Amino acid sequence: MNEYDVVVVGGGAAGLSAALVLTRARRRVAVVDAGEPRNAPAAHMHGYLGSDGLPPADLLRAGREEVAGYGGELVAGRVTAITTVGSTPPGRGHRRWFDLRLEDGSTLRARRVLVTTGLRDEVPDVPGVRERWGRDLLHCPYCHGWEVRDQPLGVLGGTAEAVAHAHLVREWTSDVVLFTHGSRLTADQREQLVARAIGVVDEPVTRLVVEDDRLTGVELGSGHVVPRAAVFVRPQLVPQDDLLVGLGCASRDDGWVVTDPTGLTSVPGVWAAGNAVNPRAQVITAAGEGSAAAIAINADLVEEDLPIAVANYRLGLPL
Repeated sequence: MNEYDVVVVGGGAAGLSAALVLTRARRRVAVVDAGEPRNAPAAHMHGYLGSDGLPPADLLRAGREEVAGYGGELVAGRVTAITTVGSTPPGRGHRRWFDLRLEDGSTLRARRVLVTTGLRDEVPDVPGVRERWGRDLLHCPYCHGWEVRDQPLGVLGGTAEAVAHAHLVREWTSDVVLFTHGSRLTADQREQLVARAIGVVDEPVTRLVVEDDRLTGVELGSGHVVPRAAVFVRPQLVPQDDLLVGLGCASRDDGWVVTDPTGLTSVPGVWAAGNAVNPRAQVITAAGEGSAAAIAINADLVEEDLPIAVANYRLGLPL
């Protein structure tokens, strides 16, 4: 069984950023990644200082090369379970260990675990939505608003969150239509939308119209097509936190796993970062959270080793 100081589960921005910090701290690190990044459909990444417009795959490729360059191990696979084990050799104090079972049946052992498995987006069940996801069916105006500025845009959904999204998208263009998809709006919501010159279409949406591999409009139940260049949605964000929940990590009332500012969960030795615990984390945010977690993990390992070093010293044993 291979043993590591830290195993990072998930090789996105958060996981690779943490692995980079830890390998530079001379820790033995493995990054296990299933190769399914959330932003894979997006052609470009925006809002990342120094890398604006970079394809997401290029950022991850560079990150993997950097981690490997400092001795980190990159493992292609999926972690299916994490269990806690303990080790207390005579005279050497106590170290905490975790076993990580992979889908292929192999096991990695680590003193600390960082989970950066992200989230999944549940989008409206409308033909064309999933197919255009990340291209001209968008979710984040901060990520994509500039690229579709001053164009006719739509927002799909009648929830309070979708209404708020329509007001947000209005900052990038004067031509916004909210498609409630048959949901009812309150009188106050309608007045606010009218006040900001945001159109409202109450009919159910039947599909997104695509011509020459480009979204051109939104088709309604009546057959009428409203021309749009891009459509935004507020997907339901579902954390991919099965591993954390399986370890017994505490969650908030909204279902998201609780962490402290460094990413430490309620389970000693287990950290989490990025979209697995923070639905609002963009790529640059996730990278920062991974870095902060790595620094905390390294400090925690040093603290655990101190009494062991003292015990060894007193017994005349090597470190």
